[in-house]
Amino acid sequence: MKTCDILVKNCRVLNADMSISDECSVVIDQSWIKEIGATVDLEAAYNAATVLDGKDKLLMPGFVDGHMHTCQQLLRGRVADEYPMVWTRFLVPFESNLNPEDSYVSAKMACLEMIKSGTTSFADSGGVHMHRVADAVVESGMRAAIAKSTMDMGNAITGAMKETADEAIARTIELYDGYQSAGDGRIDIFFALRQIMTCSERLMRMVAENAAERNTGIHMHLCEHRDEVSYCLQNYQKRPAEVLNDMGVLGPHLLTAHNVMLTDNDIQLLAEKQVKLIHCPRGNLSNHGFPKTPRILQAGCSVGLASDGSAFNGVDLFDEMKVLRYAMIGYWGLSAFDPVAMPCATLLKMATQGGANALGHGDILGTVEVGKKADVILVNLNQPHFLPSQVLLNTLVDCGSGRDVTDSIINGKLVMKNREVLTMDEEQVMFEAKEHMEQIIKRAF
Repeated sequence: MKTCDILVKNCRVLNADMSISDECSVVIDQSWIKEIGATVDLEAAYNAATVLDGKDKLLMPGFVDGHMHTCQQLLRGRVADEYPMVWTRFLVPFESNLNPEDSYVSAKMACLEMIKSGTTSFADSGGVHMHRVADAVVESGMRAAIAKSTMDMGNAITGAMKETADEAIARTIELYDGYQSAGDGRIDIFFALRQIMTCSERLMRMVAENAAERNTGIHMHLCEHRDEVSYCLQNYQKRPAEVLNDMGVLGPHLLTAHNVMLTDNDIQLLAEKQVKLIHCPRGNLSNHGFPKTPRILQAGCSVGLASDGSAFNGVDLFDEMKVLRYAMIGYWGLSAFDPVAMPCATLLKMATQGGANALGHGDILGTVEVGKKADVILVNLNQPHFLPSQVLLNTLVDCGSGRDVTDSIINGKLVMKNREVLTMDEEQVMFEAKEHMEQIIKRAF
């Protein structure tokens, strides 16, 4: 008999074409999906180190959170029902007062929540002490593209958050040299631009040059709100996407978060440059407005989903799919009598393949196929809110929750089994997070 690391038997599989298979089994070995086939054949052919019973469960690609702030995990509940400007009144003071250990504990708490809601990979847009975030992610078993937030201008930016362009680049290079491909290849280090309003022209050009030199990504907020567009029109006489194009930033390695205030010309430019767009549905609707998602997809852009971290809400991408689905139907669909303005299959692709593309790994992540990385989750279908269902895919999007995820496999390693996270002490992580949150509040507010 052949050997393998994991055999998931008697499960159903969400296929790349968004169909759902009949009962089968999946072989995982050396971090890859090795074979998918009939249970009787694979049980006879393989001696597995670990066997998971997938009876009444759906095996699907893990979610990819395309825009996350792990350093804001301990701000949960603080910024709801607050008047502007939340950025200057809460986010800047909070992030400015984080020390390395705060960032480490916050990242562990973020990873714990993501794992338990079905996320296997994420892109962190950055904070100050990102080496400790990388340490936490390596320990958690998750996959991540980690950036160090860089800003070199703006009166609202204070303390450790504000650097010179040279300091920002040097510290990102140091992070890259120390952590690129850490955790058996699970960690990528991206460069970052927090947003155009807080980054000088020199910094933008330096980020573009250094990211290209290392063949890595760039993570930034783009067209998040009107102030950003107004700033660019006043200072550059161009819109944000055009400014970035002039600076050499636009390209296939650029990940942009939010993407709300886009014109049709902006969308066409982003599509031509193969920029990877990420929507944060709950964050966008509570602060910025309705994105032109149907038009963006029609233009051929790759679009992923994200939680935007836990300061404003939770990190469950099931929730983000629901919010975007009904926001797009309500805002764009009803006026044109288009009930399929945002189909369920499209949303699932955004939460999986779209995010994988943004991380630069769309070729090996995002679907359950032989030859792809084993970043998969198991969802318990044997529950009243799933069964019976005439179209299971639709029910998964409309009724599913992160709490339905029972098991998580990342890079071929079992990270959660029967809702128990195996890589971290859950009680200790939650206890430390509470202690650190109280200490940060005393310093920051």
